[in-house]
Amino acid sequence: MTTPAPFFADLADGPEGGRAVWAETPDRVRIRIGIWAGGESGTVLLMPGRTEYVEKYGRTARNLLARGYATVAVDWRGQGLAARALPDRLVGHVGDFDEYQRDVDTLIAVAQKDGLPRPYFLLGHSMGGCIGLRALMRGAPVNAAVFSAPMWGISMAAWMRPVAHVVSALARPFGQAHRFAPGTNDKTYIATATFQGNVLTTDPDMWDYMHHQIRTEPDLALGGPSLGWLRAALRECGALAAMRSPGVPCITALGTAEKVVDVAPIHLRMAAWPGGRLDIYAGAEHEVPMELPAHRDRFLDEAARLFAAHR
Repeated sequence: MTTPAPFFADLADGPEGGRAVWAETPDRVRIRIGIWAGGESGTVLLMPGRTEYVEKYGRTARNLLARGYATVAVDWRGQGLAARALPDRLVGHVGDFDEYQRDVDTLIAVAQKDGLPRPYFLLGHSMGGCIGLRALMRGAPVNAAVFSAPMWGISMAAWMRPVAHVVSALARPFGQAHRFAPGTNDKTYIATATFQGNVLTTDPDMWDYMHHQIRTEPDLALGGPSLGWLRAALRECGALAAMRSPGVPCITALGTAEKVVDVAPIHLRMAAWPGGRLDIYAGAEHEVPMELPAHRDRFLDEAARLFAAHR
């Protein structure tokens, strides 16, 4: 059962007819799902990163539609306009990454209910790449997958890693899992950083696009992660690292200027992924789909070629 949800079409700058719906997950959490129909070659299940929201991928949906694909994207629980777990809505919190798989199941159910064209393909960015990898391992009904800077490891100084494990593990028994992780606060990065020196994109137009969205609709914003989220993320990355890659054709894009996620697990996994390929983008920052036109066109062209080869 879905009902209409708010959708900021002007901010999204996506294909005509874009809309959003509310959907309830199996554990009764309300999430928001964006739908851009019209493609006839298949549907891309778009899994955004932490802090992101449906509208941020409007231009990506526009470019996917130009290549023949419909897009369905999700506001994960705890971000965008989806239900947030804590009274302070700026704390990015989840108790266990398994919760996100309930959102994935709901995303797929909505795509099926809406009659979006098969086959399905997966596009996962950053945290969405972590969630998407687990979904593939669970047997998600997709024919191929593309990832952008997937969060298969969390970037931090070597000395900080054992501290992060200990502090985040102690947070729950001491009733502190709701607190911001060390070094983070309630400020949204895109709203407080400046283009010069940012870690997301080298394209000023895409930076302005993202900044304008948050400035115009601040309810979409999210601050730093909670200690509970950090613990859950560390556990999930560790669990995934011990598992073999699924037999799903895959391309992973990674910029040489990446500063947000740990790149070593990406290189290790893609070197051993059967039917997988790692594409390196010279000079690109974290968000390859939001990068300079040459980078994002290459990313989407490679995705479309992979999808077309595996219909």
